[in-house]
Amino acid sequence: MLMIVLDATIVNVALADIQQDLGFTSAGLAWVVNGYLISFGGLLMLAGRLGDLIGRRTMFLSGLVVFTVASVLCGLAINEVTLIAARFLQGIGGAMTSAVILGMIFAMFPDPREQAKAIGRYAFVASAGGAIGLLLGGLLTALDWRLIFLVNLPIGILVGFGALKILDKDQGAGLKGGADVPGAVLITSALMLGVYTIVKPAAEYGWTDPVTLGLGAASLVLLAGFVAREATAKTPLMPLMPLMPLKIFRSRNLSGANVIQVVTVAGMFGMFFMGSLYLKQVLGYEPMQLGLAFFPVAAIMGLLSVRYSEGLVMKYGPRKVLIPGLSLILAALLWLTQAPVDGNYWLHIFGPMVLFGTGAGLAFPALMNLAMSGVEPEEAGLASGLANTTMQVGGALGLAVLATLSASKSADLLKAGTPVNEALTSGFQLAFWIGAALVTAALLAAVFVLKSVPAVTHGSHDLDDELLLEAEVASARTAI
Repeated sequence: MLMIVLDATIVNVALADIQQDLGFTSAGLAWVVNGYLISFGGLLMLAGRLGDLIGRRTMFLSGLVVFTVASVLCGLAINEVTLIAARFLQGIGGAMTSAVILGMIFAMFPDPREQAKAIGRYAFVASAGGAIGLLLGGLLTALDWRLIFLVNLPIGILVGFGALKILDKDQGAGLKGGADVPGAVLITSALMLGVYTIVKPAAEYGWTDPVTLGLGAASLVLLAGFVAREATAKTPLMPLMPLMPLKIFRSRNLSGANVIQVVTVAGMFGMFFMGSLYLKQVLGYEPMQLGLAFFPVAAIMGLLSVRYSEGLVMKYGPRKVLIPGLSLILAALLWLTQAPVDGNYWLHIFGPMVLFGTGAGLAFPALMNLAMSGVEPEEAGLASGLANTTMQVGGALGLAVLATLSASKSADLLKAGTPVNEALTSGFQLAFWIGAALVTAALLAAVFVLKSVPAVTHGSHDLDDELLLEAEVASARTAI
């Protein structure tokens, strides 16, 4: 899991170096992140289901091999195409492994208290991985950006041998149990084609070009096919399990929380992506400086997610914690819209980083609680997988839009004779404004769409212990 979390954050530090070495355009560079996110997010639920069928240990080891081999291919990439293809493969391996890790922990530690401890440690690794990735990314990128991928080879080998020795073989339900492969193919294809339409033809030919409109329509057709497939597939109690039974969306909080998460993550991913390019291209930061610049976000978010957020959610209710969290994220984005060409870290960057870390550390645990409220026990795993998927998809789609519009704005200004740094800064500011608009929409949805979930009042010592245990598990799942 640490490998996967590292990979999600470490790449942001190296983006500028990758662009310079392999000749990526600003819009095309988004695919270094999108290639991973789309395959990862699109296959999470299917991978989890296949783990139930063929055995979680088998799925975990298979995914580990795919992830490790893909990491080596990323490190050896010679051009845009080879790197993006390897990143797609890496996302597949990441989905195969991460989708079954939590299930393996539950099986290995059936005692509730031992289970809470195990998940808590796992969640700490998942949260701390973001901070480690930013620092390690800066160090390795300073040597050679390829090392951020090649470092996974020795780690993958050690994890593989450890898994073979420690993990017991488990017997899956068998492939006769079935999995909704057509549904997974439809939704993954729709997302991939949609993002490609935004990044390539829309950026190069315009939003009203026939190629753009045609590919966009094809993406919507695939999405409609997915909805039709899920509406007519057999229920989860039947041999053929649909990828996403549509009845789950009857929960107002589940639907609202997932929509809010898509929109919020879209704005935040733009901050990481555009912020790293701003620091590198405009302010001239070196890789290690870049990693340290983003460290407050990961450190504060990890601390809040693991230590404090569950207490606030239990005391005040998730909706009352979510709204201040989103407000802080919005304030951070608005602050970044004022970032100048000659920006100073302590005046223009550090404050937004602190606000981002605090806001995200409050908002995302609350969102997860809302997404899981009112869900039937037999749908809890599906709801958790859906929340993870919307996070990945929101980041990928939002990043594609922000990168494209930012690059177009900068290109137009350069053609008009604007100095390079001013043109780049204006493009990044536009992306931050769009991100702020997205988070504003999320905030309005939180205020007017979500229903309040009552805060928990502790009654007795035994109840206190039980609720604290449940809070630990909820917090751990949120961080994961």
